[in-house]
Amino acid sequence: MNNRTRWLVVVLVLGVAGVVALWPRDESPAPPTPSRPSQDIAALRVQAQLRPCVPGAQEGIGVTCLGDGTRTALALKGPLLINFWATWCQPCQEELPVLDSYAKQPGAVPVVPVLVESREADGLELLARIGVRLPSVHDEADELRKQVKAPKSLPATYYVSADGQVRRITDPPVFTAPDQVEKAVR
Repeated sequence: MNNRTRWLVVVLVLGVAGVVALWPRDESPAPPTPSRPSQDIAALRVQAQLRPCVPGAQEGIGVTCLGDGTRTALALKGPLLINFWATWCQPCQEELPVLDSYAKQPGAVPVVPVLVESREADGLELLARIGVRLPSVHDEADELRKQVKAPKSLPATYYVSADGQVRRITDPPVFTAPDQVEKAVR
């Protein structure tokens, strides 16, 4: 190959590289693809058989009802027991059935499990697997946990009194029996 041919090849390669580098590109990000088709979520809702969420208040934190997928507002008006949980949290998986048993007792304070740091579909699968039917919500934006200044460690349970006072329950750190829940909400 002579000198002239080499230079011609170099110029062509640089020309192609320049065209590729300057070629206009669509800078808009691709829309996120859901991890599961919506019909799967609907099937998971049916399988989970959650009791309906209490109709939303006029004011409150926007959350998604896991039972039917509707957006609702959760107000910090009591009496109410709020339990923050995630699918990856083993103590949460042990505590949720205890909260469900407590909630079935006459005169029990309403219990609202709040799924955080997990996908909605994963939460529905877990609730179905462990047989918890409590009306539950998903706080994807973590707004409710920020509102009550809950720690990142889970589970975290809060009692909201009739006058709106929010108190974290730390004794016990994880409920293992319904009578512990009853004692904590007195």
